[in-house]
Amino acid sequence: MDIEFESVERIRAFQEEKLRTQIAYLAKHSPFYQRMFAEHNIDPSSIQTIEDLQHVPFTEKADLQKFNDDFRCVPKEDIIDYITTSGTLGDPVVFGCTEADLQRLAYNEHKSFACAGLHKGDILQLMTTIDKRFMAGLAYWMGIRDMGASIIRVGNGIPELQWDTIQRLHPTAIMCVPSFILRLVEYAEQHNIDYRHSSIRKIIGIGEGLRDQHFQLNLLGQRIHEKWPEVELYATYSSTEMSATFSECEHGCGGHVHPELIIVEIIGEDDKPVADGQPGEVVVTTLGVEGMPLLRFRTGDIAAKVVEPCACGRNSYRLTPLIGRKHNMIKLKGTTIYPPAINDVLDNTPFVGNYVVVVRPSDTGTDEVIARISLRNTSLQPDEAIKQLKDHFRSRLRVAPEVEILPADVIQHINFPAQSRKPVKFIDERVAPANI
Repeated sequence: MDIEFESVERIRAFQEEKLRTQIAYLAKHSPFYQRMFAEHNIDPSSIQTIEDLQHVPFTEKADLQKFNDDFRCVPKEDIIDYITTSGTLGDPVVFGCTEADLQRLAYNEHKSFACAGLHKGDILQLMTTIDKRFMAGLAYWMGIRDMGASIIRVGNGIPELQWDTIQRLHPTAIMCVPSFILRLVEYAEQHNIDYRHSSIRKIIGIGEGLRDQHFQLNLLGQRIHEKWPEVELYATYSSTEMSATFSECEHGCGGHVHPELIIVEIIGEDDKPVADGQPGEVVVTTLGVEGMPLLRFRTGDIAAKVVEPCACGRNSYRLTPLIGRKHNMIKLKGTTIYPPAINDVLDNTPFVGNYVVVVRPSDTGTDEVIARISLRNTSLQPDEAIKQLKDHFRSRLRVAPEVEILPADVIQHINFPAQSRKPVKFIDERVAPANI
C-alpha cells in the first residue's frame, strides 16, 4: 500500500527508518557531511528521530556553491546527468544525478501526476523547457513515461504553436506557469478558438501559486477559473535541491509530501521548529538521493505544515501555498509583503499585460518598489491606468508601489532573457544579482 495512505504513526516510523539509512550513507560517502559531523562533534548514529535533526547544523545554498564537489557521494563516472540551479553568490549550483537518482525523479513525478488524477491514457502537453540543464522538465517527461501516459514536449511560450498542438493531438492536460494560461486564453479569443470545448481537462501549474493560505483560489486562480471553468486547476511546489514535488490532489488543500522521498521541517526566526499550521522557512532533508543528498537544507521558502488528514485519504502532511521567499520579503511603507502578493494584483488587472516588479533600497533605508508594466489594448490613458492600478493595490495590500508604463516588447525582453529557463518577474536590486 502507498505509504501516504498509512497511519500517521506508520508514516513517521517509516520516515525515521529512511532517515537513519540516509544519515549512515552520508557519514560513509559525503566529504561535506563527514567534515560537518567531525567539526560539530556529532555522532551520526545518534540521529535516530526527526527531532534529533535539530542537533545538526543547517546546509545553506552558499555551502553548495563553495564546496560543491564535496557534496558528491559517488565517483564522478557514476554521474550520468548534470543539472544546475542559480544561487545567491552569482555562480550556478551544479547537481549530479546517478541512474538511481533519475529513477527516483521519475517515481516522484509519477506519484505527483497520479495525485492530480492523471493515469495511463492521458496526454500531457508540456509547456516548459526540457533543456538548459533544467531538472524539472526532464523529471516531468520521465514521470509521465513511468506511469504509462503520453507527453508532448512543446516547450515554453508561443501560444500559436501551443494551440496548433492542442488542436492536432488533443492532449487532456497541460503543464505550465499558470500566468501563461491567460496568454493562451487571450490568443484563443483573438483567433476564434473554442478553447472551452477543447480536449484540455486539467491544468497543472508550476512556479506560481493558484491558491491562498486558506486554500481558496487566489486572484490569478480566480481569473483562470472564470475564463476557463471547464478545467481542473492543480498547483505544485518543488525545487532542484529537494528533488521532490509537493502536489495538490483534487481537493486542493495543500501540496502532499511523498514521505519516502523527503523530510520537511518548518523553522521560525529563532531557527527552531514552529507549531504545525504556523508559517516558517521550509527546511528539507532528502531521502534516497544517491549522487548529492542534502541534510537540513534551508530553501528560503516560507510556508506552513498541514497535518490534518486530507479528504483524499492520504495521511501524510501537506504544505500550504508558498507565502514567499524569506530573502525577498519587502517592507513597503511600513507594511510587510512578499512578491507573490504583488504578482497576484498585477495578474488580476485586465489592462496589465506583461510586467516586472523591481525592488531597490531607498535613501531612507526602506524598500522602494516599482511595478513596470505594459498595457493591453485599452482606451485608458497612461495616467488613468496608473491611478486605477494603484487603487487596486491599496484595496488589496493597503499600500501601492510606484508604477511605470513601458512598451510591451521592452517588458517581454526583461521577462525572457536569453539564458533564462523561467520567466523573470521579480528583480531584487537590494542584493547582488545572481546568474539565471
